Amino acid sequence: MTRVWDVPVHDSTRVRDVAVAAREACDHAGFDDGRSAAAVLVATELATNLLKHAGGGRILIDTVDADLTPEAAAGETALQIVAIDHGPGIPDLAAALGDGFSTTASLGAGLGTCGRIADDFDLHSAPGRGTVALARIRASSGRRRYGHARQVHARHDHAPVWAGGVNIPLTGLQSGDAWACVRFGERITMLLADGLGHGPAAAQASDAAVRQLRESAHLPPAELLGVLHTVLRSTRGAAVAVAQLDLAQGSLEFSGIGNIGARFRSDGGWQHLLSHPGIVGAHRPAHIPRRRLPWSPDCLLVLHSDGLPSRWSLRDDVPTAELDPGVTAAVIVRDASSAARPVRDDTTVTVLSPTPPKREP
Repeated sequence: MTRVWDVPVHDSTRVRDVAVAAREACDHAGFDDGRSAAAVLVATELATNLLKHAGGGRILIDTVDADLTPEAAAGETALQIVAIDHGPGIPDLAAALGDGFSTTASLGAGLGTCGRIADDFDLHSAPGRGTVALARIRASSGRRRYGHARQVHARHDHAPVWAGGVNIPLTGLQSGDAWACVRFGERITMLLADGLGHGPAAAQASDAAVRQLRESAHLPPAELLGVLHTVLRSTRGAAVAVAQLDLAQGSLEFSGIGNIGARFRSDGGWQHLLSHPGIVGAHRPAHIPRRRLPWSPDCLLVLHSDGLPSRWSLRDDVPTAELDPGVTAAVIVRDASSAARPVRDDTTVTVLSPTPPKREP
């Protein structure tokens, strides 16, 4: 089942808790000792950085799909480590990413170390609003590539789009939400499921939806939802939204059942993509609506469970065209919440966006 290690970091004792969580997550993902050591080091550095520069924050550790390139290994996963804070922000990102930079009496190697060790590393910081840093460690390393001009690692040379997300459980390790993005030929399908309620039974339903996606990624969204309705009958059911990008046609098709939020941005404007009322596995509508939209290099798709306030906004100064979509998702969560009231439910936000052109460092 979906497991997310959510560790608040507000004093030095929690840094050790982050390291323990990273080891547990690596064991859960089946990482070898070398990759586990890398993940623990990155998680520890990010947690230490939260205390030194932001006065605290939270670390989220989860496993995600590795990439959407045509040659991606089937079932390859990565350990994702996200640090979120509501601190003062980093005034000079380029300097902060270089070794030797520090605003405290330390070696200042934290972010630089993370950037070198992680297979993917990206961050966004806004004065007065805080910082999001994201690192991914893959079970098999050796394919790191530089991303955009800030010299962070990102393996997206051969994928025309990339996907990312964050999943925050309300309580414990198990989230009732689950998401995945899978490529089948020229179709890329993103699914977000929110199992009814909370805890293990909700996680069972949402995880069943993700497993079926991996077997049925060739189906269009409405047909996939029909299959999921049968598969989820043995569970308590879930709200599910499916978006499928056809790379050959340059179009996005969306269908959803239940309370999953979806927004699509194109030409600088946003529009809501509406799901049909119902519960996949319990109450299926006779007709599942489909929405087809043109996809262009300026588009952005956001899916989210109902733990995120419906009136969330994405500020214009967030450079989504350059950011890893997982960072964009975490920024949406950060700006819709606060340090005192982080989330109100299991909360998942996923983002699909065009891959920016490769820029050499």
